[in-house]
Amino acid sequence: MPGRWARRALIALTLSCAWTALFAPSAKADPVADFYRGKTVTLVVGYGPGGGYDVYARLVGRHLGRHIPGNPTVVVQNMPGAGSLRSVNWLNNLAPRDGTAIAHFARNVPLIGMLGNNANAQFDPRKFNWLGSSSSFANDAHILIVRKDIPVKSIDDARRPGGDPLVLGGTAEGAVGNDVPIILRDTIGLNVKQVVGYPDSGAIFLAMERGEVHGRTTDLSSVKAIKPEWLKPGGGFHVLVQFARETRHQDFPNVPTARELARNETARLLIELTEIPYKLSRPFAAPPGIPAARAAALQRAFAATHRDPEYLAEAEKQRVDVSPVNAEQILQALERIESALPQQLDYLRRLFAESKG
Repeated sequence: MPGRWARRALIALTLSCAWTALFAPSAKADPVADFYRGKTVTLVVGYGPGGGYDVYARLVGRHLGRHIPGNPTVVVQNMPGAGSLRSVNWLNNLAPRDGTAIAHFARNVPLIGMLGNNANAQFDPRKFNWLGSSSSFANDAHILIVRKDIPVKSIDDARRPGGDPLVLGGTAEGAVGNDVPIILRDTIGLNVKQVVGYPDSGAIFLAMERGEVHGRTTDLSSVKAIKPEWLKPGGGFHVLVQFARETRHQDFPNVPTARELARNETARLLIELTEIPYKLSRPFAAPPGIPAARAAALQRAFAATHRDPEYLAEAEKQRVDVSPVNAEQILQALERIESALPQQLDYLRRLFAESKG
């Protein structure tokens, strides 16, 4: 009798375990989370500390890891050089292709890669695994900001033939701070002289404070984040023109846009073309060739980061624009550039050749 009860108990226990296994929630394996758990993701920013790109990279870096499966540690490293071309070449040619490396770089670097006339651009931006951009520039503006104590007091002064030129600071070859003054010269008649070669954005801000240069072109969000006192009454600086805006920014209703000042329709269309990269104003990408599942996970994590209340609160505190775009929208912007008229693309090639300084 005891043996019979023992057999019955064993059968009941076996059936119970089978029933539990059948209906209990299954523990699905997550190979992406397994890969990233305990890992470090390196986020390289193509400029030195203190500039707008560095601000965005570090802001994203502080929150991105929480949204990547496995919650890896994200470490930001500065890799300045050649208007961030150095960092993009690293991303394409030297970075590990396993999903542990991403980069943040200048908005016009993809355009430089597509034009194909810069031997230092050793990449094809259409092959990157794009994560997205932190800003579509919807709430931002690229501004020409100058000291108030210089001879050039207004945009009319800056456009007067034979008048005093605006002396503007710029960084290394291909940088946004170099090409916009040339575009404004060619399309609205800006009288400008550039002093290029500053190592990073912070160095240009310092040069402006010292009076070494009259001003610069830069993002409004960068000024708000780094030099907010400049925009206050009595701050010693003022804005002459807005670039990358279809309409005037709400903070500067009396400052004209470049489109308004265009000398003719050809110039206006050229301004519109050169403003396209601002739709991917703060781009982030991973290298080509990483596993598709990890690339998709990074894209989802990037999107989730920009919905994260903690990220949004810190972004508001730092006064940076949050108007993200996804990877597909970046590729669409690149397609618009690729389909531009040949003479417009030729202008862009000449522009970047001149912006080397």
